[in-house]
Amino acid sequence: MRLVTQTAEMRAAVGETKKQGKSIGLVPTMGYLHEGHLSLIRFARQFADCVITTIFVNPKQFGPAEDFGRYPRDFERDKALAESAGTDILFAPEVGEMYPEGYLTFVEVEKISDILEGKFRKAHFRGVATVVAKLFNITRPDSAVFGQKDAQQAAVIRQMVKDLNYGIKIVLCPTLREPDGLAMSSRNVYLAAEERKESTALWRSLLFARDLVRNGERHSSKIVAGMEKTIRESPHAVIDYISVACADSLEEIPAIKTGDEVLISLAVRIGSTRLIDNILITV
Repeated sequence: MRLVTQTAEMRAAVGETKKQGKSIGLVPTMGYLHEGHLSLIRFARQFADCVITTIFVNPKQFGPAEDFGRYPRDFERDKALAESAGTDILFAPEVGEMYPEGYLTFVEVEKISDILEGKFRKAHFRGVATVVAKLFNITRPDSAVFGQKDAQQAAVIRQMVKDLNYGIKIVLCPTLREPDGLAMSSRNVYLAAEERKESTALWRSLLFARDLVRNGERHSSKIVAGMEKTIRESPHAVIDYISVACADSLEEIPAIKTGDEVLISLAVRIGSTRLIDNILITV
């Protein structure tokens, strides 16, 4: 595995790869890799000749009161894991390399960035779209792999790719979960022991919603009410939102119709840790 930290070197490596006629698969991450990230790298390995994994904790997608400073980092561990999963090139730039002095340009995907997570994390998706656009320009991938857990992020990126004519295939992989159902996330390390037990309420509420729909419930308000009841059984849980929405547009729907593909998503704070999760249901 080749480690690259400079944009110019990364561009040169991509140029060499393209000259050899090889396809490039990109797996963007913020590091502190877990099995969920590694599954994305392994998946990219199946169809790309060259897999580029990026590690960059992007300051532009964190709000002033968010956890940029304490976001978990362990680069040596990440490097070993990325290589073991099949990464060919690890791109790990410093903040100054990505946002040099005088940096003024941002990418903003309207409408879809303003709902759900966007209501609670202002400018978050502007930061996401900007850094992903930069990574796309630097690495010139044929495909890029993301996880289903960050469904709204994937929707924002798909829209950006379409609108800016990138010609990159966006691949979404299933959420990997702990044995008790909690979605794998770098932020899970923040959870205290009791909070970790309570965090399973997110997945239990999503399974409850899935069962309601399978049993014929079509009213979103009743689905949300049932999920809320499940989550509030956990004393440390505070709900930011629960959404029943069209899987493509992420627009919330009052009732589910036959043939709909629905994204049921939620954000819940367990103590000081904010967790997100979702489930896709086709009716």
